[in-house]
Amino acid sequence: MIRTRRSRTVAAAAVVFISLAAAGCSKNATGSSGSDSASSSAAPVALAGSVTFNQTNLAKLDAALKSALAGKDLSKVDIAMVVNVAADYWKAGQVGFLKGCSDLGISKSKCTYFAPPNGKLTEQNSELETLRSQGVTGYSISAIDPTSAAGTIHTDVQKGIGVLAIDSPLPGTDAASLYLGTPNYTAGFQAGTAMKQVLGGKGKVAILVGSLTASNATQRIAGFEAALKGTKITVAQKVNDNLQASTATSDAETILANNPDVTGLYGVYSYDGPALAQAVTSAGKTASVHIVSDDSDAQTLKFIKSGVISGTVVQMPYQQGYTGAYILAAEKVLGKAATMALVKPYLEKDGSTLSSGVGLVTKSDLSAYQSLESQLGIG
Repeated sequence: MIRTRRSRTVAAAAVVFISLAAAGCSKNATGSSGSDSASSSAAPVALAGSVTFNQTNLAKLDAALKSALAGKDLSKVDIAMVVNVAADYWKAGQVGFLKGCSDLGISKSKCTYFAPPNGKLTEQNSELETLRSQGVTGYSISAIDPTSAAGTIHTDVQKGIGVLAIDSPLPGTDAASLYLGTPNYTAGFQAGTAMKQVLGGKGKVAILVGSLTASNATQRIAGFEAALKGTKITVAQKVNDNLQASTATSDAETILANNPDVTGLYGVYSYDGPALAQAVTSAGKTASVHIVSDDSDAQTLKFIKSGVISGTVVQMPYQQGYTGAYILAAEKVLGKAATMALVKPYLEKDGSTLSSGVGLVTKSDLSAYQSLESQLGIG
């Protein structure tokens, strides 16, 4: 997306990123906090959106990896991107992954993208078995269940297959040393800050999420709750919708019916925003219940435009796909140690996170964000 040797259109996209970032953001991509002007007793305010991605650093890393691979034989590279559910959110990741392969000169037949149709662990495991039997040399993965994936990852790494955690870290596994994606605690904190602002520092909220065990979910919820500390906002419920949008909608409908004092809903997974918006609309509570969501599905952006969703915390799945392809190719050709030496200067303070950035899209900057998506071919 952001390589300096790409088209002027993509370069213009970087300008959009920078101009939006300059508008001001309460959290930056490395997780540091800015000033928070909303006190715990302040009246509700309109959110000011901001988009701060890690495009400059990732452009430098992409260039370094491509330079190191120049003149090398990539014919044996056979890589895959395996995500956790067939959601609109991941279409950007697919585009980025295939673009990364193309820019490296890797045949599309050796770059496999897979999204479990129903978000089932059995579907993901079955695909990994297939990839292994076909001789995959490395894969990036957003694991549905990191704990159950540990054994498989260990076996694959021992066989020399590269495994890269994307979207959600894989602590306690052989793929724990590198995570490419959003610093999830930071993303959750940004969502909590947004909720604090739209509720004016008081109220009751419910959290709906596709998994209560995945690292990305637990870290986002922890960040969200941390942002609410010192306010009069309480978390009434945390509900697992098991990666099903229809379940998220029905859960939200039940929450609203049984808890008339709930004034905020936080949707953690990409499909949760539209699901919650549908529930709030059906209940006739669009004026009294505020929604903060994650990710930028097309339906989410439509609800941002109509004002049903106050704001959505966005990340960069495109770059998870693009840079992920570069890293997997480099690990096969250069070796893991040499690849990590190139990656290390761009890691966060924890020494393992390669941030793809985090931001907030609201109604005020929606058109600029959609223009950016269009320029990247992911609108």
